[in-house]
Amino acid sequence: MRFLFRVLSLLALCVGVVFGVIDAIASVSASQVIMTPISEAWIETHPGSLMTLEELVVGRLGAGAWLALRDVVLPQPAFAAMLVLSLAFWMIGYKRPSPAGRFAA
Repeated sequence: MRFLFRVLSLLALCVGVVFGVIDAIASVSASQVIMTPISEAWIETHPGSLMTLEELVVGRLGAGAWLALRDVVLPQPAFAAMLVLSLAFWMIGYKRPSPAGRFAA
């Protein structure tokens, strides 16, 4: 399981860096700061899945949960969200060092 979370962390980190580079290129070309929100990036990659997520959240948690998700999470910059997700996956897959040391029985 740790390996799976470490791989997911690496993939999220790569996607976050790609989003950051795309935003940086767009910002330089426009001479102003441009940050792509999660919702925009999601719609560009797979628009049907966002509608499926909406139906799932409204069906399971209610319309208030979808409104909170739509108003709080989806407007965040995509690169920052992916980097936070990468950190969360890394923390889940992290193996703590043995308190007794490396050569303990």
